[in-house]
Amino acid sequence: MKFLITGGAGFLGINLARYVHLHGHEIFSLDIVPFDYPDMNDKITIITGDIRDKELVNKSLAGIDIVIHTAAALPLYKPEDIFSTDVTGTRNLLESAEKNKVKRFIHISSTAVYGIPDHHPLYEDDKLDGVGAYGKAKIAAEEECLKYRAKGMCVPVIRPKSFIGPERLGVFDLLYDWAKDGRGFPMIGSGKNRYQLLDVEDLCDAIYLCATLDSTKVNDTFNIGAKEFTTMKEDYQAVLDYAGFGKKITGLPEKPIIFTLRFLEWLKLSPLYKWVYETASKDSFVSIEKAEKTLGYKPKFSNKDALVRNYKWYVKHQHEFKNTSGISHRVPWKQGILRAAKIFF
Repeated sequence: MKFLITGGAGFLGINLARYVHLHGHEIFSLDIVPFDYPDMNDKITIITGDIRDKELVNKSLAGIDIVIHTAAALPLYKPEDIFSTDVTGTRNLLESAEKNKVKRFIHISSTAVYGIPDHHPLYEDDKLDGVGAYGKAKIAAEEECLKYRAKGMCVPVIRPKSFIGPERLGVFDLLYDWAKDGRGFPMIGSGKNRYQLLDVEDLCDAIYLCATLDSTKVNDTFNIGAKEFTTMKEDYQAVLDYAGFGKKITGLPEKPIIFTLRFLEWLKLSPLYKWVYETASKDSFVSIEKAEKTLGYKPKFSNKDALVRNYKWYVKHQHEFKNTSGISHRVPWKQGILRAAKIFF
């Protein structure tokens, strides 16, 4: 089949491209960012452009069987860019998918749509309450998907937990950078909360199931996450243990730290945004029972496995991104004033 991956040059996009290629399909990547993966450049059709460009989207979807929509403006983008990309861009793609008779449109949403909930685990039919522009835009994008599902299209919606694995940097660069330099790592609150993660390979498995199983099974909304996870402190400690310096995760008083991070974010001195620091000390996990029963989803990696697997890749490839930074998952985020805090750990 012909697969179009939006956001194909991103962290999830490249992992999906490799995964789908191994299964023998023809792959097209549509991304505003140039595609720069030497191992895949000659194996896919590269389209560089913006999903907000209707004409380009229509041309890109001609003859496509499956769309996997991963493209999104992440929380560090300006609110207007988040809404125009995540909502208008999704609407453009759905309109074109309907026009081009695309067989399936798999939308990658986020568990950010649940906001900061008052109970766990979270189920697919729990209320949606987005935090910040990103959370709100993800809810609005899902609403666009539901409109086209109601028209008869097959539109699976996947809500993944924060996913990591080889080539994931972003906020996780903070932990890995401090670990490799023999530092401990601070945590907001006691660290006794349970915060579910997800390995990108397990996410690719779930997406591919939605692309290949019977359409009547997959035309629904699914939470995807790790099955095995402990407390946040224990899971993150696995990285420091693997680094081998005998360092520890250190819990910090929740309220003063959140207040400080709010102030530093306002001053643009910290890369951490509200969704990160407001939820880091809270329980955050979803039920994956529906995906297990309906899709046969079987995650292979625990939180600890995924974190350490990502860290091993980080150490091996750190020379490749030593002097880079940005606001996507594929590059380190500028640590700002947090880099100075490193000396205390």
